[in-house]
Amino acid sequence: METHYYYLANTNLHFLTPNSVVHGLLGISPRGCIRFRCSLTNTILDVLRQRPGWIERMDFYWCDVGWLRDHFDHMYLEEHVRISHFRNHYQLTRKNLMVKNLKRYRKLLERETGRLEAEKCDFFPCTFELPFEYHLFVEEFKKNPGRTWIMKPVGRSQGEGIFLFRKLKDITDWKKEGSRFDEQKDETQVERYVAQRYIENPYLIGGEANKFMRVFSFIPLKVYLYRDGFARFSNARFTLSSIDDHYAHLTNVAIQKTAQDYDPEKGCKWQIQQLRRYLGAKHGMEVVETVFKDMDAIIVRSLQSVQKIIINDKHCFELYGYDILLDENLKPWLIEVNSSPSLNATNIEDYGLKCRLLEDILHIVDMERRLTGKEKQVGGFDLIWNNGPVYKDISSLVPLGYSSFLENTHLGCVNDRKQQLKQLFSLSKDGRVHD
Repeated sequence: METHYYYLANTNLHFLTPNSVVHGLLGISPRGCIRFRCSLTNTILDVLRQRPGWIERMDFYWCDVGWLRDHFDHMYLEEHVRISHFRNHYQLTRKNLMVKNLKRYRKLLERETGRLEAEKCDFFPCTFELPFEYHLFVEEFKKNPGRTWIMKPVGRSQGEGIFLFRKLKDITDWKKEGSRFDEQKDETQVERYVAQRYIENPYLIGGEANKFMRVFSFIPLKVYLYRDGFARFSNARFTLSSIDDHYAHLTNVAIQKTAQDYDPEKGCKWQIQQLRRYLGAKHGMEVVETVFKDMDAIIVRSLQSVQKIIINDKHCFELYGYDILLDENLKPWLIEVNSSPSLNATNIEDYGLKCRLLEDILHIVDMERRLTGKEKQVGGFDLIWNNGPVYKDISSLVPLGYSSFLENTHLGCVNDRKQQLKQLFSLSKDGRVHD
């Protein structure tokens, strides 16, 4: 099954009016009006427009990656301006570069600290970039004939262009097309793919988990993880007998919603708390703690793999969506990282969850200058890494089950953001927080 840490959905679906859902938390900031721009027309725009004291100009810009690529290097940013992406975020979020950087980091760990430490990075499937590593891929493919592999275009999303295969002829057909373009010496026409060993033994309640986390800085590395997320499932029963059935093998909403029996209200997913309860009831809470701790480690190590490559800029922050799949042994596998997790909503519950997430991101960015910088929790976000692991006071933990770890991680635990924000900002009796 796959888990998602934070992910969002559908551009024009607004099921609640902004006034009925998004409530101001802080009042007008000491700096007066905060000016913002937003290139998206979904949940984030609703949240920005409803934030007290914020107007549509340019102190804070929630931009898409296309705008960033075209404009960032050609503009002057004042000290206080904040933008929602690091300029080379793609080092982690493009499928080929993510694997390249993880492989490099694993070799670095093995050289500097030994094999045991390097083995802690064995959380991504065997992957090759095609056409450049085609011969290396064929060598690996022939070691285990009959195994299933999955092909993914490196620059597309929402399940587009993905297919599974077991025979080299499926790749040689595609490779011949690439070779023809190579002969024309027009490399821009050759679409890069990654060939990845398919996880043939997924954990079968369903699908994958999506986590949302936010990076405030890469130097030093400062990471917040959101308590909410969701487990996403396939709409069809999983089977390896039909590798052409995308409904059975891909959990992308863009794919699943085209199925005839798809239910948009359920959306083929659970809240991450529901997944945690299910795993706890079936396997015990100690096993659950280990699984969730392993997922946290994946997040931190993947960010460390690009820490020295990402161009750190004080104007920038990033919301990443992590796709992590659990196999039948409850081992988590990193599938991909999204730099633009969907901020559209599929139903009322989804809309509310994403509004809460986005409100809390704005609290952490703190354009109003309300925070001290020492907070371990801001709304539903917990600080899990601040140039090193962050530890928690166990007595203050309110999990859905027993916890024996000291790390300040509460993924899938009770999200007490409403109470926490009231305490954090000392709201008046009439102050309202988004439920």
